Amino acid sequence: MNTSAGQPAQALVHVNGQLLPRAEATISVFDRGFLFADSVYEVIPVYQGAAFRLRQHLARLDRSLGELAIPNPHSNDEWSELIRELAEANGGGDLSIYLQVTRGAPEWREHWRDAPTQCTVVAFTGGLHPQPASLAEHGVRTILRNDPRWRRCDIKATALLPNVLARREAAAADAFEAIFVRDGYVTEGAAANVFIVSDGLVSTPPLDNTLLPGVTRDAVLDFLRQTGRECIQRPVSRETLLEADEVWLTSSTREILPVTWIDDHPVGAGRPGPVWADAQPGFSNWVREQTGWLPLTDPAQMDRP
Repeated sequence: MNTSAGQPAQALVHVNGQLLPRAEATISVFDRGFLFADSVYEVIPVYQGAAFRLRQHLARLDRSLGELAIPNPHSNDEWSELIRELAEANGGGDLSIYLQVTRGAPEWREHWRDAPTQCTVVAFTGGLHPQPASLAEHGVRTILRNDPRWRRCDIKATALLPNVLARREAAAADAFEAIFVRDGYVTEGAAANVFIVSDGLVSTPPLDNTLLPGVTRDAVLDFLRQTGRECIQRPVSRETLLEADEVWLTSSTREILPVTWIDDHPVGAGRPGPVWADAQPGFSNWVREQTGWLPLTDPAQMDRP
């Protein structure tokens, strides 16, 4: 029987090729992911048992591993099968898949050694976050913070302490998210990409090493363009953010969230705007239409989302 969060009563966790009960899923205390955050991760939404934009998630995982010089332990087809088996073992339906790959567990702790280690692969399921009915009326509150993170935020690494502390500050301020600003320009949220709407034009900060290339970010851009909505990538200053008619947050498990307050500043009229109200329901339906288990090595499918 599934729980309300999309999780079976006895969740199974993938650890290095084995599906184990949660209480038995363990890794070595010498694992470099545990000791140094020497690891990368992905979060993949699954709708009714089918993954959304799996190819793009796996491409980002492969890139992150390459930037850390960690060998990718699986082919795309092997990852696809792993994800499918894990989703089915945990009841299917709507859920998210968390993947983490570490450099492995050497015999002792030291910052670097050339001796190769076997990667550690961990995966487990989590819930998606359906949008509450109150969202259309109230949206979410955010805080604005200077971006304290390292300059390789394009790597989806597990070194997330600045993000954790920013989320803690947001929670203390009764806000949902913290939006980061570096050198006067918006980068992203602690766990989301940022969009703004000004005079009907949707824009989002361009990709560089200061923000993560969000899969849902790209999906929102594709969806808006397909539906005839003008949208661009451009630098967004702190002032432009605060003067925007609408501000959105996007992520794999929450789709598009409307921001109605940033610190003590209302966004627009302090209510979710009309562009979000038009875009979110259509995007949610479009996402579910795009899911599926494609043969990832089939060249005929390469252009399909």
